[in-house]
Amino acid sequence: MGIRIIKTAIAVIIAIYIAQALGLASPLSTGLLAVLGVDVTKKRSIATSLQRIAASLCGLLLSVGLFLLLGFHVWVIGLYILLLYPVLSRLKLKDGIVTSSVVMFHLFAARDVSLELVVNEIALLAVGLGTATLINIMYMPKEDKQLLKYRSDLEGLYARIFIELSRHLRDSSYVWSGKELLDSGDLLRKAKDAAMRKTENSLAQERAGWSVYFYMRERQLEGIGRMTQLVARIYQTLPHAELLAVIFEGLSEDVKIPHYTGRSERELMRLEEEFRRMALPGTREEFEIRAALLQLVEELKVFLDAAKKEKRPVGAKA
Repeated sequence: MGIRIIKTAIAVIIAIYIAQALGLASPLSTGLLAVLGVDVTKKRSIATSLQRIAASLCGLLLSVGLFLLLGFHVWVIGLYILLLYPVLSRLKLKDGIVTSSVVMFHLFAARDVSLELVVNEIALLAVGLGTATLINIMYMPKEDKQLLKYRSDLEGLYARIFIELSRHLRDSSYVWSGKELLDSGDLLRKAKDAAMRKTENSLAQERAGWSVYFYMRERQLEGIGRMTQLVARIYQTLPHAELLAVIFEGLSEDVKIPHYTGRSERELMRLEEEFRRMALPGTREEFEIRAALLQLVEELKVFLDAAKKEKRPVGAKA
């Protein structure tokens, strides 16, 4: 926000000086246009500036026609709004409603629709919005450092979640608050926004690496939520749960490694074989718990499958 305020101030000053140097009427209007033109990303700034210019040109044509036909009356302004705003909304040019109104009010105040005044209005639009767009393109804060921190923090949260799940599997009386789950959801939202800003700030076509990574982590978080519910159903400590606890502990380390090791997947396959060799449940309670453990194994497979698709395998080039 601080950078955006600074860029807005610079854009306003430069736009007004340029308008004055060109001898344009109402040069201060370029300052208002510059305020509207500074946006949060480069691509969005270009898109909204083009929308505002297009909307303003539509407004300029309509206001010229209305004032020539009906004269300079206050009620004509109301008619202008009734006619133009629905059209801009339908054309998805709503961002240009304010700038198109500025153009119209200039004509109304001048009580003139001469070619010179029309050209002046177009020049004001070009200077104000153009200056803001150029300032936006020239500098945008880099997101890479923040994205790396988001990744590190998120992987740390996932690791703590797996440790908590393993503790409950080893001791069914252990109670976990689930705070890390909520923190992970909040962090993911911020990380996805930052990844989107990075993409929007690149005018060249680039790989959506960060967006793909956080999408993968989002899918995994959904699975972790289901795993948490299954672990909560395990109210007795069984040998099967102890074996799963070991896998969760290994996963707490694997989740922080940038490439896919396959270690947890191999351990899970061995665990499934061991499950098949074990005797059938002797009681209803044991049956329910082992059913939850088998569902937990399936959720772990889905979790690892997502990582396997998105992470680089060991030895692969970046």
